[in-house]
Order: sequence, then C-alpha cells, then structure tokens
Amino acid sequence: MSERFTFSLVRTDGTARTGEIRMPRGVIRTPAFMPVGTAATVKAMYPEQVKALGADVVLGNTYHLMLRPGAERVAALGGLHRFMNWPYPILTDSGGFQVMSLAQLRKIDETGVTFQSHLDGSTYELTPERSIEIQGLLGADIQMQLDECVRLPCSDEEAERAMRLSLRWAERCRVAFGEQPERAVFGIVQGGAVERLRVESARALVDMDLKGYAVGGLAVGEPQNVMLRMLDVVVPELPANKPRYLMGVGTPDDIVEAVRRGIDMFDCVMPTRAGRHGLAYTRFGKVNLRNAKHAEDPRPLDPDSGCVAANTYSRAYLHHLVKAGEILGMMLLTWNNLAYYQDLMAGLRKAIAEGRLDDFIAETKQGWARGEDGQGEPATLVHSAS
Repeated sequence: MSERFTFSLVRTDGTARTGEIRMPRGVIRTPAFMPVGTAATVKAMYPEQVKALGADVVLGNTYHLMLRPGAERVAALGGLHRFMNWPYPILTDSGGFQVMSLAQLRKIDETGVTFQSHLDGSTYELTPERSIEIQGLLGADIQMQLDECVRLPCSDEEAERAMRLSLRWAERCRVAFGEQPERAVFGIVQGGAVERLRVESARALVDMDLKGYAVGGLAVGEPQNVMLRMLDVVVPELPANKPRYLMGVGTPDDIVEAVRRGIDMFDCVMPTRAGRHGLAYTRFGKVNLRNAKHAEDPRPLDPDSGCVAANTYSRAYLHHLVKAGEILGMMLLTWNNLAYYQDLMAGLRKAIAEGRLDDFIAETKQGWARGEDGQGEPATLVHSAS
C-alpha cells in the first residue's frame, strides 16, 4: 500500500503495458477491468465474490448516488467504502453521462447542468465543483471531472463545443479537487470522432498535470474501427507515466484491442447486464442460455474455468433458471461473466509481462471463433492495425 496515489509501469509489449496504481486502500493491477457498482452494489454479486474473482477496484456512479441515498447521507454513514462493505479502491464517474442520457428537461450552460431526476422529477444542479464535492463526500479514491458527452454521430461543431466546455469544466474540477496526495482526479478527453479535436483535448488536459487521463465519448454507438482510430491518435498524446482509462468499454474484443493500444483501465455494465438477461461470456465466445438447444445439455459452461458458476452447473439447469426468471440464474451468469472478464485481464497482464501479447490475443480470438461448444473450426482472424 502507498500513502500517496502513484502509478508505475512494470512491463511493456509494443504499445501495451502492465503496471500498478498504488494508493492507501490498495493496489490496482493494470490492465484492469472495474466492475460497475452503479448504486453502491455490483448487481447480483456479493462484494466478497467480486474481490475473490480478482477485481482490485469497482466503479460507483455519482448521479445515482446523489439522487439515492444522497452523498451527504453516505458521508454521515462513514463513506461509500464502509456503506457497501468494499474496503478497496473505488472510482466514481462524474455523473455527466447519466445526466445526458437519463435525466429529463436538462439544461446545459457554462455553470453546469440543471436537470430533473428520473426518479421523482426533483430539480438538481450539477456543476464541476458540486460533482467533485459529491465524489469527495462518497470518499472515492479516483474521481472524474464533469464533462459533456455527446452521442455519436454528431456534427464537428457540436463535438467541438462540448469538448471546449469539458476542458473549462476540467480546470474547475482540478481547482475544486485541490491537493489530495492519496487520491486522484482524472481528466476526460472528448472531441467526438474528430481527430484534431481529440488531440487538442488531450494536450490541454496534459497541460493541467492531472494524475490520470480518461478517453470518454466512445462506445456510444460508433463502429469499433472509429473507436480504435480515436485511440490511435489520443494515446500517443498521453504521458506514459500516468494511467489511461477508456470509459464504458466494453466487449472482450474492444478490451483486447484497446489494451494493444496502451489503455490501462476499463469499466462496463455489459458483463453484469448480460448475466441478468441470460447471456454468458466464455472463452468460446457468448452463450445465450435462452436458446432451447440448451434445455437438455448436461455440460457446464466451461469445465476448465476456475469459477464454480462456470464449471459446476449444467447448461440445462442454467437454461431452466433463465426461462423461469429465477434470481439464481441471474446471479450465476453474472458470476460467470465477471470471472471471465477478470480471467481475461489476468491473461492480458501475464502476456504483456512475457512479451507475447499478440500471440495471446490471437489465441483468445481463435477460442471465440470456435463458438460456444468450443468444437467448431476457427474462423480466419483479421487483426486491426496495432
């Protein structure tokens, strides 16, 4: 453990790297996948399970927690770590994305965002300063600047307006955060799908000398090749001695390609949401347990997995639970999915340390191409440019 927030590189393999983020509450091994605990819980999982799977950090959501139960209440109860029984690092997003996507009758100006809660219609104002205050009340170890995230596709003019507003908000967040050696505030690179805007945003944030940098506004409807092209232009602009976080990503394929390009941190609701809807992630790709073909299949999802949910329960039983709407089905598939994601991250870290990342990614994609039974012929793999 460290009394200060620090990041150190351990090994590199091309542009990819493995490292450690150290802070008082623990070490985050990178590349890292952060399970999403939107409302102070990773849905359908016990905190002890999440940790046992290999997660070093979870993500909490400022927007949802400010509405219910309220940041001041969480602070009075000892902070988010004690409240949710997670004594390890927590990253909180700023609430900006949820305001844009969930809130009603929102108004954005230089000051911040005024919006109505999706829960009861109450009016709130979220400014850069209030976002940092809320994240501080929650006790987050890594806090995110308030930004404006636009949907893609959008016009260049709209992307530029939101990017420049986000930069001004980033500076206000930096000032509001002040000096907290044990914690960090990250800036968020915006700019839509416009390369020059992304580069300008990254350079301006780097000039603020923040402790880490995120790439936001991707995985919001654009094709994967657009996301990867943005990473190709942004990552070289970010300092090598600070962590890089790709927000809201994503699929296993998105993750391995982003790691190849030098990204260190990820979060996504995909594995938990998929688990609640009958979809399992495995080394053979996705398995839809709603399909009738699983009704009489006695095999587990993956007999070689170290996760009990994957190696013990039959596909037939999982199919039954899903079709019956049983809570246990959601719990088991969420457990399996988070186990797969954490196993994937451990494999990526090991491959980078051994200098064999490209081989690991090729082998991983071959497994996905064989299909859910693990018996089909692998499809021809087409790798994106590194």
